[in-house]
Amino acid sequence: MKLYDSKSAPNPRRTRIFLAEKGITLPTEQVDIMAKQHKTPEYAAINPLQRMPALVLDDGTIITESIAICRHFEAVQPEPPLFGVGAKEIALVEMWNRRCEINFFSNVAAVFRHLHPAMKDLEIPQVPAWAEANKPRVPWFLELLDAELAKREFIAGNRFSVADITALVAVDFMKPARLTMPEGASNVKRWHAAVSARPSAKA
Repeated sequence: MKLYDSKSAPNPRRTRIFLAEKGITLPTEQVDIMAKQHKTPEYAAINPLQRMPALVLDDGTIITESIAICRHFEAVQPEPPLFGVGAKEIALVEMWNRRCEINFFSNVAAVFRHLHPAMKDLEIPQVPAWAEANKPRVPWFLELLDAELAKREFIAGNRFSVADITALVAVDFMKPARLTMPEGASNVKRWHAAVSARPSAKA
């Protein structure tokens, strides 16, 4: 089994944090995205989409997409549960993880990919207008999230979950995307400080 990882990218970080929360270690190989190693024929043979991360199982099965990899390990090692327990909690974790992905993580990524000079040779074409269109969506979602976090400790309930991992990575990705936290947002800031203090956040 081998995990193809990239320390410079946010999606692989989601998988690393998840594995750290589970206490799972496995062989990894670093793929340097900025050096375009994910564009090589060797890596394209593993993932034709040329994206990170990718997990190769012992039987040769290849699983790509960070959340799909996380779901594999949730099934292999259910404790601690990071996708929820019971029908209601599982649904709420799924709902909030999707909300954080679609309305937050992807918008931050769009700003970074379409405006940052370092992405000029990787995001072809860069469309600055698309980045600008996504900018106001970030504080809008954070204000919504701030109101929700006034009601509970974590994003999907009173248990740390994959939804917190997605949102943590998205908040941290705001810095290279040159986005700022909205004024106030005290509940988001409290939550972010707490989840950033978890050992897994350094994965």
